[in-house]
Amino acid sequence: MGFFGVVRDVPRTVRLLAFGSFLNGVVSFTFVYLFLYLTGPRGLGVPQAGLVAGIGGVGLVAGNFTGGWFGDHYGHRRMLLTGALVSGTALAALPLLPVAAMYGVLPLAQYAAGVVRAANSALVAVSVPEGGRRQSFALVRAGGNAAFAVGPPLGALIAARFSYDWLFVADGLGTLLFAGYAAAVLPAHGTAHTRPAHDPGAPGLWRELRARPAVPVLLAAILCVDLVYRQQYSTLPVFLSEHGHGAQFYGWLLSVNGGVILLLELPAAHVLRRRAPLGIVGAGLLLVGLGYAVLIPGAGTLFAITMMASLTAGEILYKTTATAYVADQAPAHAQGRFQSLYAGASISGQVLAPPLGGALYAHAPGLLWPACAVLACGAGVAVLAARRLRGPVRESAPVRAPGRQAQPGWPGGRGSGAGSRPSAGAPGPYRDHSAGSGARAATIRRDRLAPAVPRRLGCVS
Repeated sequence: MGFFGVVRDVPRTVRLLAFGSFLNGVVSFTFVYLFLYLTGPRGLGVPQAGLVAGIGGVGLVAGNFTGGWFGDHYGHRRMLLTGALVSGTALAALPLLPVAAMYGVLPLAQYAAGVVRAANSALVAVSVPEGGRRQSFALVRAGGNAAFAVGPPLGALIAARFSYDWLFVADGLGTLLFAGYAAAVLPAHGTAHTRPAHDPGAPGLWRELRARPAVPVLLAAILCVDLVYRQQYSTLPVFLSEHGHGAQFYGWLLSVNGGVILLLELPAAHVLRRRAPLGIVGAGLLLVGLGYAVLIPGAGTLFAITMMASLTAGEILYKTTATAYVADQAPAHAQGRFQSLYAGASISGQVLAPPLGGALYAHAPGLLWPACAVLACGAGVAVLAARRLRGPVRESAPVRAPGRQAQPGWPGGRGSGAGSRPSAGAPGPYRDHSAGSGARAATIRRDRLAPAVPRRLGCVS
């Protein structure tokens, strides 16, 4: 199946969300130029600017970690719209505020942006049946990556032609337009997007996590590898500069990374859809670690290119697959909270990687890349070992045949797998733990004979 065939097989709601993510991402360039804005037009010193930016980053991580709780209790669509309205209004007003107010308004805007990110992931999860989510998450990531290729150059043009203030105005207005777009394309009533999924009688979040021991292992591994992965945006350019490579070479590496991901991530997700997810994620994390290990001997051009190639391949393998795995493992009443945990873990490096990596590089530059390699490879080994951990007795829903994806709000389209049967020629289920007993197999057979019976508590998400 070609690229556009894979896109057509993704549910319409996800395609619309991916397009909205692209439109919003094109104007979401303020984080790239925030430090320059604070130290330039705002006249802050480097320490004070670092403090303001750091507080904003903490708000972003906190929004990612907690946004899913609000979505489970009040509806993911409602939280997406609320977060976008708050973030857009705060960003658009930021140039008019005194410096003292920025200590409160910037983290508020970033917190709301984190809520939007968590809600967006949860909306994708509830729009697609289990087993078919990898391609959907890959498409949304493709929209974000395409926007990142356009946004920073556009932001530089706006700052040069007008002023840095207009960057925040454009970002804020673009986020408000995204809220209007999402309100128009997401049904307002009667679908999994709008109904709160919280069930007071259902098990709590930590009990659900303990019942799925591979999920906490994966989350811890993602948190660790994100510290390593994001060194490419902080210590890597310094390392390359000290070894004779200019900013143009570094920019070229990032461009190749983004272009390859944009072209290959969605087809790779489709080709590997039948493979057990934890094996793919583990392999991807190992590739990230091996990429940084390549820099241990030196920083020659071939070393740098090989490092970025390995990092890119690892990202293609682990990011989409890990997101979909967490969604597939989540009980319907806690889908938002599971997505929040993953969203927070997967962005924590944006705040933690620069200070931790910078401190290590300043005191022991020769230890940075070995430490990165060991941490990422250790995370990969942990995820591969987690395949042996046993979770709830379940069968992942098979991937639907092209053109048969259920739409949200219809039976079988709420991410629970209920009410759906395998289509002809669809690939069989995968398992993430060792083979089970005959009793477990009998349970799976009963699920197949009675597909209309929900397999989990709180199936309305």
